[in-house]
Amino acid sequence: MRLVAIGGSDAGISAALRARELDPSVDVTVVVADAYPNFSICGIPYYISGEVTHWRNLAHRTHADLEATGIKLRLDTWASSIEVAGQRLAVRNPDGTGDVIEYDELIVGTGAVPVRPPIQGLDSLDEADGVHLLHSMGDTFALTESLDRIQPNRALIVGAGYVGLEMAEGLTMRGIEVTQVEMLPEVLPTVEVELGALVREELVTHGVDVHTDTTVTHIARTDTGLHVVGRSTDDEPLAWEVDLVLVVVGVRPDTDLLVRAGARTGPRGAVLVDETMATGLAHVWAAGDCVVTHHRLLGTTYLPLGTTAHKQGRVAGENALGGSVRYAGSLGTQVVKVFDLVAARTGLREHEASVAGFLPVSTTANPDDHKAYYPGATPISIRITGDESTGRLLGAQLIGTLGAEISKRVDTFATALFHEMTVSGMTELDLSYTPPLGSPWDAVQMATQSWVKEHQLDAERATLTNHQ
Repeated sequence: MRLVAIGGSDAGISAALRARELDPSVDVTVVVADAYPNFSICGIPYYISGEVTHWRNLAHRTHADLEATGIKLRLDTWASSIEVAGQRLAVRNPDGTGDVIEYDELIVGTGAVPVRPPIQGLDSLDEADGVHLLHSMGDTFALTESLDRIQPNRALIVGAGYVGLEMAEGLTMRGIEVTQVEMLPEVLPTVEVELGALVREELVTHGVDVHTDTTVTHIARTDTGLHVVGRSTDDEPLAWEVDLVLVVVGVRPDTDLLVRAGARTGPRGAVLVDETMATGLAHVWAAGDCVVTHHRLLGTTYLPLGTTAHKQGRVAGENALGGSVRYAGSLGTQVVKVFDLVAARTGLREHEASVAGFLPVSTTANPDDHKAYYPGATPISIRITGDESTGRLLGAQLIGTLGAEISKRVDTFATALFHEMTVSGMTELDLSYTPPLGSPWDAVQMATQSWVKEHQLDAERATLTNHQ
């Protein structure tokens, strides 16, 4: 059997590895558009900061590791078209010549590409001018070349999402003065404004000049660097003189190959797949950031995440061999470190839950991360969203210090969400405790108890009275 996977990142490699794991006799070829298969794009900010000391360390597995599994890699090879009826993939080789690869099953993991916002001058400037988008290893090398060549003192980042925040930290650690511009009311807009404000405080504490409710409208090259023009929502004109501009305002699914082959699209233009990762095209599967996300609370949406891509790729790899597994669905669990602060979320925020048909109510609590009598206790801001009518947990957002086990605690909420627990049911979880690390009631349980007191205590009292 001949299995071909397109894409050398999370989904494509996960699919190939799963296929070889299940059946070592399968002929697996992975077509990779660049020379960097299975590199951690999520680790790029930490290479820029210097915390990851060499770019090769970003490889989940080396070229040799992958080939040792029996996978054939075709690097610097561009997939140009899919002939669905003939089960043939047309590619462009590194030397520019064309080629055709025949397949029995095809898995497409073309991922996503950076969004280019409508900023005047952006299309006429590039890396040579010190203007960068950041998404691939090629983008990374271009940025490090600019950093070495320009030796910038001042940088401006357009966007304050996950990558934008990580890059603000990374550039600051290199001694660069950073200005961060976000068009929405607060940084890290995937959490509520009140929690995003805590992240903003952390940025400001470390010297980042933050401008929210502000849109960058124009970038121009000058004799001394770059002139950036912006405007706030109250129409205040703004301008900055910088040496480097980094644009990181999100991604869009890279679907051209599949759409030209006849695949249908859904939310955000992502390719529609079912829970088996089937595209509806014969013998063609797809996974990762190019396809829709099956969300356990929202249904079909688009939420590109590395964790999701790995799982979807594994499902596609197994089903391409004749399996019948299904992707269990995402909850949008995310976490980010910003200097000495960690922010995380899982599930739905209140407005998202309303759109999904729930009756959400929320409570924010600030329990300590461990017993106060043990030195170093710090508060965690935890916002719980639950359904008022059923008590079902719908989502959680957490902000706390680097040592407060935020990622562990958001994973506790994610597990509860996966199993459709109620908010009050989390009180019954048998969680670990020792004074340096927690409390007899863990912080997640103190937060859920606060939600119950605010939104369900009267109902619980009424139930108890009726039983007496």
